[in-house]
Amino acid sequence: MIPAEFYRGRRLRTSLALRELVRENKVTADDLIMPYFVVETDDESFKKEISSMPGQYQLSLKQLERKVGEAVADGLKACILFGIPAEKDEVGSGAYDDAGIVQKAIRLLKDRWPELVVIADTCLCEYTSHGHCGLVKNDYVQNDPTLNLLAKAAVAQARAGADMVAPSDMMDGRVAAIREALDEEGFINTPIMSYAVKYASAFYGPFREAAESAPRFGDRKTYQMDPPNGREAMREAVADLEEGADILMVKPGLPYLDIVRQVRDNFDTPVAVYQVSGEYSMIKAAAQNGWIDEMGVIMESLVAFKRAGADLILTYFTEDVLKALK
Repeated sequence: MIPAEFYRGRRLRTSLALRELVRENKVTADDLIMPYFVVETDDESFKKEISSMPGQYQLSLKQLERKVGEAVADGLKACILFGIPAEKDEVGSGAYDDAGIVQKAIRLLKDRWPELVVIADTCLCEYTSHGHCGLVKNDYVQNDPTLNLLAKAAVAQARAGADMVAPSDMMDGRVAAIREALDEEGFINTPIMSYAVKYASAFYGPFREAAESAPRFGDRKTYQMDPPNGREAMREAVADLEEGADILMVKPGLPYLDIVRQVRDNFDTPVAVYQVSGEYSMIKAAAQNGWIDEMGVIMESLVAFKRAGADLILTYFTEDVLKALK
């Protein structure tokens, strides 16, 4: 027997147009930030696919220009740059060299597309011979001596024209050091998007091939966050906000949707989330095996970030999604 009255939720699902009309969360080009890996090389044709990240590449400056140009034509609004220098050393000097590869890439992109938001990842790991995110002494990453180098890197990036710097190192106090250095050099309007809540995750594996930044010894668990901890994430976020962060990032993404929601509920600042290399590669692998609808899963994962409260999404799927949105 059919009851006389009951909730008919299907009324608003009867057509695509109606579903779109009442849709609570949408992914647009304004939400997306594309990561690029740029290599210091004299070979302008250099374009090397990353074996663990099908469809992603290490790029020369010339090839970066071509890739970004195609993406801008599809609606790209923002990108973040990771550099792979020709030479590395113990102190990561390429990170803060005005002639460093990321600084060159920033100048190139800003000259070519002034309206494109170019973000610089601010860290030492891609530039150090040992692969860690800070200075090392007795096989331990030194916190305070690293801060000055991170600040120098942020200033070099801002001087090159970066619209935003994004410290990803997880040293204590680095946001304060970077903010002070930027302000002293006159870059008071350069915002900081802090990797405020960055976990020591197993999902980073493919990135370390892409950026050639795997640690030569040990791991990063003494400075990146312990994955079981949630309350600690709020302490990290508070610290970075008090030090001058303008945007808070949670990394990785899908395994930490609960943390994204906690950050969103506790702070009014813009919230970013990074759909990291492992997340990308798992979706790619399953799609290549015909196990999933690739674009369907991509969009569902991105909507999950929006539903959890993220304003900005860093994802290697950005270029694909821009084409789909068109």
